[in-house]
Amino acid sequence: MVKEDLYYTESHEWVRVEGNDAYIGITDYAQHELGDIVFVELPEVGDELESGETLGSIEAVKAVEDIVSPISGEVLEINEALEDKPEIINQDAYDDGWLVKMTISDKDELENLLDAQAYKELIEE
Repeated sequence: MVKEDLYYTESHEWVRVEGNDAYIGITDYAQHELGDIVFVELPEVGDELESGETLGSIEAVKAVEDIVSPISGEVLEINEALEDKPEIINQDAYDDGWLVKMTISDKDELENLLDAQAYKELIEE
């Protein structure tokens, strides 16, 4: 499943823009490829992240993967529900399974991300 109103990265993160803020998570494709997610490591509220920098990591039964920040900004909120129930990402990667909410430092960075059609083409290769 690929949602039309999101931006995507080649490393399978998604970005949902709401005003000057953005929610970030991993795609349904990524959670499916990882399998059962057992642990999520997220940044601290107040951390400043640069686009391309490691935001955290996701541990699944099959592997541990870094999460790459698709945009630059300050972490405003983390999804604390994932601390006790990381499997929420497997159940609902796009809504309840979001990882962090950030300010958007530079909206021009969004132009470097994929739209839904380009992401669909990427995962079909």
